[in-house]
Amino acid sequence: MRVHIDPATAPPAEIEGAFRSALDPHITWTTGALDAPGDHRVLVSGNPSDALLDASPHAEVLIVPWAGVGRRVAAVARQRGLALHNLHHNAAPTAELAVALLLAVAKDLPRMHAELAAGDWRGRYDLTRALGLAGRSALLVGWGAIGQRIGRALEGLGMRVVRVARRARDGVHGIDELDVLLPGADALVLSTPLTAETRGLLDARRLALLPARAVLVNVGRGALVEEVALFDALEARRLFGAGLDVWYRYPGAADDRGDFPPASRPFGALPNVVLSPHRGGHVAETESARFAALAATLNAAARGEPLPHRVDLEAGY
Repeated sequence: MRVHIDPATAPPAEIEGAFRSALDPHITWTTGALDAPGDHRVLVSGNPSDALLDASPHAEVLIVPWAGVGRRVAAVARQRGLALHNLHHNAAPTAELAVALLLAVAKDLPRMHAELAAGDWRGRYDLTRALGLAGRSALLVGWGAIGQRIGRALEGLGMRVVRVARRARDGVHGIDELDVLLPGADALVLSTPLTAETRGLLDARRLALLPARAVLVNVGRGALVEEVALFDALEARRLFGAGLDVWYRYPGAADDRGDFPPASRPFGALPNVVLSPHRGGHVAETESARFAALAATLNAAARGEPLPHRVDLEAGY
């Protein structure tokens, strides 16, 4: 089976050997620019150019080597008749960060650290600055690979987990039930993909349904929550706090990374917000895990088995 990997997503030199060793011997892969149409059946790319797609006339499968699938990629797969798959190698670290953000906000850890580092012990005696989580309710919007890991962790902390997915099924609420569920949520954790259906899912009206003790954590996409409405709710203390790993503005060039606010509103100035620079899936093992998952997916294709994580082209995930 022939595979072509977009050079933008090719394995780095330090991982390439392990990637080759993990592949089925019947797989041949290439990377780099294609000067002429190739005969590969599988194309690996996060955002294939039109030129790369035109040079892949025999491709039947497009694999995005990460979890997020852009609207253009889904549209391209639909137009060209490609089966679209992604990877879930980042599920564990993203779930870990979601739990870390929830705990950091609930326990007011960043401010406590800064104060004690300056010798200030007064935070220890202010019982209003930390929340207990055991016995409280966690509303998890997104019940996929990430959400399920978050759910198990929060249950281990003694929280009652309420599950929400795109459509209701046994033990899982549908997203259309949010208005009923939000008033009972002590924690709201978002790990659902961004689609036409979920964009602006949490607007000012829905944020107002949350109790004032609620903590919001977002590891899905920034646009799931309306930016101004979220800032206003946090600034007015209509929410206890928020832990945010996903944003509204991203630097486009490496030179911008040292000075580029992540939103039009100054979330970093709010004392009840913990910020993280969209690094939920970024750990020392990320690239090794990515290419191990890619190898497993390609091996399934070479054996004629169903490939994991097929993307619903209509839903966008």
